[in-house]
Amino acid sequence: MLILESHVAPEWVDYNGHMNDAEYARVFSLAVEALMDHIGLDEEGRKRHGYTLYTLETHLCYRREAHEGQPLQVSLTLLDHDAKRLHVFFELCDVDGNLLATSEQMLMGMDIHAGRPALFPTPIKTTIATLPQANAGAWPELAKRTIGLRR
Repeated sequence: MLILESHVAPEWVDYNGHMNDAEYARVFSLAVEALMDHIGLDEEGRKRHGYTLYTLETHLCYRREAHEGQPLQVSLTLLDHDAKRLHVFFELCDVDGNLLATSEQMLMGMDIHAGRPALFPTPIKTTIATLPQANAGAWPELAKRTIGLRR
């Protein structure tokens, strides 16, 4: 599911002439915000429900360089979820479908007023159920990666 369209801003380009590694994280953060908007946790929804999402963990994989002005598209796959967490996988591609980076994230639903994890409000839970979900045996190849030296 396409969740975000953007482009490489001039201030995101580093001394190597391509998008700085931290800016990939920015794009994926913007994708989380787009996901929140999609499921009903936009600014008004956060106020109404007293609820938001926090990022607990993220794993970013860089695949290709992105250059100033280059159009970007981020797609979302829901890997798993429970009553208060979302395990999501984002793919950042150029307009030709070339994979630039991925980000696997664990997001936690939070009661804004209590500052504690909380169950998804019913309307949010209902919308989450409509997100494209990968079958457990057919996750994207770059999901569930670990960092380590292979010997």
